Amino acid sequence: MLFKQVHAGPMQNFSYIIGDGKSKEAAVVDAGWEIDKLIEIANKEKLKINKIILTHSHYDHVQKVDELASKTDSSVYFHEDDFNEIKKSIKNPNIKLYKLKNNDEIKVGKIKIKIIHTPGHSPGAICLLAENKLITGDTLFVNAIGRTDLAGGNSLTLFESLQKLKKLDDNVEVYPGHDYGEIPFSTIGGEKKTNIYFKCSTKELGMF
Repeated sequence: MLFKQVHAGPMQNFSYIIGDGKSKEAAVVDAGWEIDKLIEIANKEKLKINKIILTHSHYDHVQKVDELASKTDSSVYFHEDDFNEIKKSIKNPNIKLYKLKNNDEIKVGKIKIKIIHTPGHSPGAICLLAENKLITGDTLFVNAIGRTDLAGGNSLTLFESLQKLKKLDDNVEVYPGHDYGEIPFSTIGGEKKTNIYFKCSTKELGMF
């Protein structure tokens, strides 16, 4: 599996490229900024982008999805609970849209990407698990978690989503949607040790 973390845009966003070396198929995760940069990286690796997966509906993750999908003839995947918001960013009627649910699986060549529904930051927020790499969008950051004070956010729902992520193996690598930490990625085990919000095991502590 080829895996690229790409810093893009003025809001410290990360997009990701997941590619299969044999089939040369690739998926982009989140398309908020600098799509030509993503296409250039894929071309350099001789990959063909044919899927775009969106971790949630906020504009800094989706505002370039219509352009990227049109340029690469890609299908777009996102959780069904964010459909109405994401649909606003897609103007091209020829783009194929696919609604996702928890535990769905997307294949990029022979690579399997598991969908984990993690609402809280937005109703349709998802994390993507590909081998031992977890793309967390704005659900979980390095030593932080996503905001819940935006439209559709819910702190108690986010708490439950974080408990779901805690069940993953400690060696699973965490790749967030923004470059907010001192390091660009972490692990589930590392976040259990250092992330005060991720360590929280009861709602009554006042953090949620």
